[in-house]
Amino acid sequence: MDIERLHGGTCAPPFPIYDDLVARFLAAHPPRETPTIASRDPAIAHALATCAGYAYSDAKTVASTMAGLGLGGGACVRVAQVVDAMFVFSTAYLVQSACGRVVVLCYRGTEATNLGNWLGNADVGPDAVALAGEQAGFHSGFYRNLRTTRRIVIDELNHAIEGRSLADPSRRVEHPMEALYLTGHSLGGAMAVLFAVSTAGNPETAAIAERLRAVYTYGQPMALAEPLTRTARTVGQRVFRHVMGRDVIPALPPAQAGNFAHVGHEYVHADGEWHRADTPVSQLKNIRDISGSLLSAIATPKRAASSRYALGDHGPHRYIGALRPADRITEFGDWS
Repeated sequence: MDIERLHGGTCAPPFPIYDDLVARFLAAHPPRETPTIASRDPAIAHALATCAGYAYSDAKTVASTMAGLGLGGGACVRVAQVVDAMFVFSTAYLVQSACGRVVVLCYRGTEATNLGNWLGNADVGPDAVALAGEQAGFHSGFYRNLRTTRRIVIDELNHAIEGRSLADPSRRVEHPMEALYLTGHSLGGAMAVLFAVSTAGNPETAAIAERLRAVYTYGQPMALAEPLTRTARTVGQRVFRHVMGRDVIPALPPAQAGNFAHVGHEYVHADGEWHRADTPVSQLKNIRDISGSLLSAIATPKRAASSRYALGDHGPHRYIGALRPADRITEFGDWS
């Protein structure tokens, strides 16, 4: 197990992008209020999409990126485990605000050039998991990646609940953790959902579940097998999924692998805007549509435009760009 601890990054003008980001995290999604699709916070959606995108980098990059967004001066912890023979490539980042009141848990998605990572995604299963007196079905490959780092992540969150600095657990921060946000792009989003569901269904992690404000995911594939449990549906009320209009990954795994479904509130990007989806993305019926989306990446512009799916829509940078408010600079400090 590889654990790296850093003190939170700092920033200089024109950053931070949001000078009230901690306050936004604390105000959004009150713990005793059932979230609705209308309660999604656009600034939080943008900030967490940026975190999810840069989770493919290293701890220093994540810390400095989050500082630039407005969550600096605290701590950043990277927890990672690789077991290539079992297709395990699990990386989680925990970013703690300087005051200690807010923690963001972000899971890294599938590494584009990592064949083992892709093979793990293809191990659909599902695994039967006992939660809160119910039997849930979790995507096997996603769940295995989650489990390898889950215990350490839980220990870190318990430190935060105790009011300890994640950069140095022997040191205390001003406040214990009050608000926990989960996020991730692609596989990372699926792991975030499974963490939320498994935490809510386990009495040992009740203190963590009580502090969960919301889960924001981007291009997330389905992680839960049908029938969905009561716990999954309840947690789903705090899940906000973002889907680029032609991104094929949210429609996976294909129906041939078994019946899977999404939970939560869904927003789809089409015609240059985010729209509330009345019904969630459904499973891909024909696995050959995946190869079609791959071909669209190298097709002529006319042929690519006619394709139902486009692999390019899955890139984390596409989500970051589409979610950035027009009145905010980019994570690079410009307006491009």
